[in-house]
Amino acid sequence: MYIIVGLGNPAKEYENTRHNIGFDVIDAIAEKYDISVLEKKHKALIGKGFIDGQKVILAKPLTYMNLSGESVRELVDYYKIEETEELLVIFDDVSLDVGQLRIRKKGSAGGHNGVKSIIKHLGHDVFMRIKMGVGEKPKGYDLADYVLGHFGEKERNMMDESVDRAVDAVKMILFEDADAAMNVYNKKVTE
Repeated sequence: MYIIVGLGNPAKEYENTRHNIGFDVIDAIAEKYDISVLEKKHKALIGKGFIDGQKVILAKPLTYMNLSGESVRELVDYYKIEETEELLVIFDDVSLDVGQLRIRKKGSAGGHNGVKSIIKHLGHDVFMRIKMGVGEKPKGYDLADYVLGHFGEKERNMMDESVDRAVDAVKMILFEDADAAMNVYNKKVTE
């Protein structure tokens, strides 16, 4: 069984923002595989289902981004998964171009407070992740304002394609492995 966690903020005003792209990927997986993500448990909205026969738990933490680790810790403990092999976290990354994916099996938080919280609560940084490129903040912008801002139309179209690729990458990680998915999805995206 895998736990797939998309990071974001639960309030209505954060919908469709750069910081909520992890939630967008969970919603896309849920739609594609007909999994309802409405049950409130473990400080998250969760849904249980299958991706082509592989049991998964989809989760959208309700703790707000900076406390995501509280929810992830509860999920990992309750379902007794091996987090280094069966946890996959999806989140925004301002160091990647809009639409770019980067799959990793471990690593630092890279300044991302949600990932920082997960590393703190797990006690290590060895878990699979899909970083969703949302573009670098423009000069003079406050980082919080940027990640809590909305995509322009062109960027939104690129992100929709990126979300679709992330859904495919999740399936490849589940049925092949993270290395195979890295070889396919970590390539530079050209417009």
